[in-house]
Amino acid sequence: MPTSTPHVLYIDDDPGLTRLVQKAMARRGYDFAHAETGEAGLEMIRSTTFDVVALDHYLPTGTGLDVLKGMETLEDRPAVVYVTGSAEMAIAVAALKSGATDFVPKSGAEEFMELLVASIDHAIDHVRLNRAKAKAEREVREAREHAELLLGEVNHRVANSLAMVAALVGLQSNAVEDPEAKRALSETQVRIQAIAGVHRHLYTSEDVRSVHTGDYLNGLIGELENTLQAEGQTARLRVDVQGFPMPTEKVASLGVIVTELVTNAMKYAYTGSEPGEVRVRMFRDGTQVQLIVEDDGIGFSGTDKPQGTGLGSRIVKAMAISLGAQVGYGSGPGTQVLVSFEA
Repeated sequence: MPTSTPHVLYIDDDPGLTRLVQKAMARRGYDFAHAETGEAGLEMIRSTTFDVVALDHYLPTGTGLDVLKGMETLEDRPAVVYVTGSAEMAIAVAALKSGATDFVPKSGAEEFMELLVASIDHAIDHVRLNRAKAKAEREVREAREHAELLLGEVNHRVANSLAMVAALVGLQSNAVEDPEAKRALSETQVRIQAIAGVHRHLYTSEDVRSVHTGDYLNGLIGELENTLQAEGQTARLRVDVQGFPMPTEKVASLGVIVTELVTNAMKYAYTGSEPGEVRVRMFRDGTQVQLIVEDDGIGFSGTDKPQGTGLGSRIVKAMAISLGAQVGYGSGPGTQVLVSFEA
């Protein structure tokens, strides 16, 4: 709780009552200010930070309800103790609905002062507790925003660093003559680019805790298609990905799985035949996500000997474990790989 001296404003045009209130506030060590009219009181409230405003209903121009209405737009408004006649409960209720913290009915001078002072003390505790809460919430919000800003910068730098690594791998691939080494380096470059894509989406996202799967996978598969076509692969890609947010920690594994399955299908599905179509579908059913990558090519059951080194299949299994996913293969013409996991 703050320890600064409470600051009280009393708005009333009764000079005798004002002197009594001023003396009571002085005895308690409170800073006291006074305004005779609602207009003067509002001007003081807007220019000075008060803890409590004790506000009489009947004023020279208008009423205390007009003052309450004038305080509605204040960002840090003080607590208000409303002063009414003892028989005017409807007015007191209207004041409470308009934002007053408490009300005190005018009665005998001694009883009234006791009630007023007690209400002011309670209102000071109330407003300072609310201000402390608001300050703590503001500090937490600012700290979170700062952390998200830093995390966005980290993702930006990671994405740039991975892009640089991918470029270096590409240069190395161009420098080697051995076809197998060239192919391995090219595949490594594509995998690095898949992970870099996650970080690119994170530093442009408003929420770094998740990535929009539709945007990410469409962009990733588009880059894969351009890369593979540049290498002479002519199979057609068809993508139908449902867009929804996924936790960041899962998206990188998903991106690598899609990269491996699409690359394998584009390279090996139509070996020795007319290039056909590779289809990528993903949708969410409740909390379960289904990813399907399929083609109409020579077929692979998951237990056959891979046409390449088999590294891609091992990477898919490893990423599936990190994703908590099940990988299955459909039967029939072509290859159908089904990956299911919790969103």
